[in-house]
Amino acid sequence: MVLSAEDRRILKQTWEKVCGIQEEIGAEALFRLFCVFPACKTYFPHFDLSPGSAQVRNHGKKVIKALEEGLKNLDHLHETLAELSNLHAYNLRVDPVNFKLLARCLQVTLATHLKSDFNALAYAAWDKYLDCVGEVLAEKYR
Repeated sequence: MVLSAEDRRILKQTWEKVCGIQEEIGAEALFRLFCVFPACKTYFPHFDLSPGSAQVRNHGKKVIKALEEGLKNLDHLHETLAELSNLHAYNLRVDPVNFKLLARCLQVTLATHLKSDFNALAYAAWDKYLDCVGEVLAEKYR
C-alpha cells in the first residue's frame, strides 16, 4: 500500500497533536486490546494486565516507539521494522492477526484523544499506515 503525500502530512499532523501523551496512548491501546480481544492476553502470561500496570505501560511505550520510528522512516519501513518483524515471527510467534487487532485499538484510542481532529481523512491515513506496519511485521510468516 502506498501512502500519498497527503496521507503523510495527515499522519505527521495528527502525531504532533498527541505529542507528550504518546506513551499513554500506547498503554491505553494495549489495555483496550486485552479487554476487547482477551485471547491476545495469551502472549503476555507473565504481565500484570490491570489498568495502569507498569508492564502494560512499558510495552505500550515500545509499541509507540516502533510506530514513531516507522513514521520517521516511511520510505524505509521494511528496514526500520525488520528486527521487530523477526522478533515477532521467529521468537514470539505472535499470530499476525493480532497486529490488525492492535491497529484497530490504536485507532480508537487516537480517536478518543483527538476527537474531531481524527476525522475520516485522518482515519484513512492511519488505516493505511497501520496496514503497512502490519504487512511488514507479518512478512516473515510467509
